[in-house]
Amino acid sequence: MTSKALILDIDGTLTNSQKEITPATKAAIQELLKRGEKVILASGRPTPGMRRYEEELELQKYGGYLLSFNGARIIECSSGEIVCQNLLPLTILPGLYRFAEKNGCGLITYLGDEVISAFPRDQYVELEARINGLPIREVDNFVDFVDFDINKCLMTAPPEKAESLERELREKYGAVASIYRSEPFFIEIMPQNVDKAASLDKMLPVIGVGREETVCCGDGFNDISMIRYAGVGVAMGNAQQAVKDAADYITATNDEDGLVEVIHRFFA
Repeated sequence: MTSKALILDIDGTLTNSQKEITPATKAAIQELLKRGEKVILASGRPTPGMRRYEEELELQKYGGYLLSFNGARIIECSSGEIVCQNLLPLTILPGLYRFAEKNGCGLITYLGDEVISAFPRDQYVELEARINGLPIREVDNFVDFVDFDINKCLMTAPPEKAESLERELREKYGAVASIYRSEPFFIEIMPQNVDKAASLDKMLPVIGVGREETVCCGDGFNDISMIRYAGVGVAMGNAQQAVKDAADYITATNDEDGLVEVIHRFFA
């Protein structure tokens, strides 16, 4: 098999448990880039939260791409230009706010390099901000404050509650938004028909890569769409079981340089 594009989730896939790219993984990816293969980072993170890894892998130099907000925004690294983006309708915000308030959930969106929080921060909102290296701004009236374009909202809840809340949100808002979990405690609220697979389907023809020429790697629920879409869908050894069930291949964990194994096997 001759592969042309490696598509990588970040947390739990590209990075180890310390949110770092190991030297072995970095070397293997940069070797691919030097050979002219495409490397695309596809994450639920906001764009600022992906910049550290874009810089570390030198994607600006080699011409990689960032799919942030689960693909609601696609950026070409060399130019910094937005290739395409989808926006969440602001009309959904009052209902999301009432739902989160009723169920004791966190609710955030993003403005520039800040996390905008509707309520006093919970442990999961703090985790999201810490992962992305962004400060939190708690606002008094979230619905009135958010009068700017947004690519997603994130609702947070304990894992034992989040699964049922995800189902309820889909029943209420599935006609106007894409709703799914990226982690057991993160519920992503995205523009309709936006997920990692749909975004790849838009961009791959633009960069001259066929679907069958892709290897997509991930570990979380929001990676399932692209793993099923890929020429080869890879689940990390640390992946959720549902992700493993969807994959063509299961590699070692993110703490065992599982991506190095993938690159050696499918990009030889």
